[in-house]
Amino acid sequence: MAPRTLILRRLTAHFAGRIRQNQRLLTSHFYSSSALQESQGPSSSSEPNLDGVHMTDTCIQKMKQLKASEEQEKMLRLSVETGGCSGFQYVFDLVDDKTNPDDRVFEKEGVKLVVDNISYDFLKGATVDYVEELIRSAFQVTENPSAVQGCSCKSSFMVKL
Repeated sequence: MAPRTLILRRLTAHFAGRIRQNQRLLTSHFYSSSALQESQGPSSSSEPNLDGVHMTDTCIQKMKQLKASEEQEKMLRLSVETGGCSGFQYVFDLVDDKTNPDDRVFEKEGVKLVVDNISYDFLKGATVDYVEELIRSAFQVTENPSAVQGCSCKSSFMVKL
């Protein structure tokens, strides 16, 4: 077998194993968090919302600018997918004003942030910001209690076990 083919097969097997490992981690984290949440019951409204996903003032201002330039009402959707440098990556989308039954909507000053139920387990207590740098301007998760470490571009992270 040619050395090039052998290397490709080894790389394919390695990445397939990483993907399976991340999928197992995602599903086990989802089920354990859901069971814990159900056993604790609803929290009282007098406590601060530590389990929410928060938006900074800069994030809210940018979303208001984007909403003003669009004809149709838009929301920011944040999800977590397997991949990236550290195992999981953040994905931001500007979406129409439609939600799925399993979505959680966080609203502040008329700006809506939508997170699906599985991604929410990785984002509890996280903070979303809009960052303008020399090399790019983008929405970013600046703080995430579920993340152990991340890459320097702040688009991927490794989850606490």
